Amino acid sequence: METKNTNYLNIKGWGVDADPKNEPTYPMKRYTGDDHGRLTWIRPTQQPETIEVLRSIERPTVSAVFGTAQPPSGLSGIIRRQAFKYSESSFNHWLPLLLADRINVVEGLIDDVVHGRMSSLLKDYMGKGAKAQGRRRTTLGVVAGVVLMSFAASYLFKHRRKNN
Repeated sequence: METKNTNYLNIKGWGVDADPKNEPTYPMKRYTGDDHGRLTWIRPTQQPETIEVLRSIERPTVSAVFGTAQPPSGLSGIIRRQAFKYSESSFNHWLPLLLADRINVVEGLIDDVVHGRMSSLLKDYMGKGAKAQGRRRTTLGVVAGVVLMSFAASYLFKHRRKNN
């Protein structure tokens, strides 16, 4: 039968954080009192708001730095503005934002057509070009399979109509 050793002082490193004047990271860090100095930091200069910035109702100000590349516009912008009237903990905030993202894709396609640019939906918005480039043989096989299945379905449908 084993006897339990209750004298832990013989274990190397036992009780290293037992100094009550220090924090639990002792001896890795010696407390100097400077840790509380970080509470008086000076806030960086606020980035100027040159465009509309949507902000959460839970925060009184915008963050120190924010994106300006895509200001809210069009139908997706209207939906985003409505979504930001609700708390971030609500589906009424996040689901409209997801919808606005999808609508923004369609707005981008319409904008491309208006400006005379023809974009490939599969390549530009769904990344199919990169996938096809990396796995050309597999992609060609899938395309060939889809074409063959389409012809087979068409043949069976026409053949079925002739028999009836």
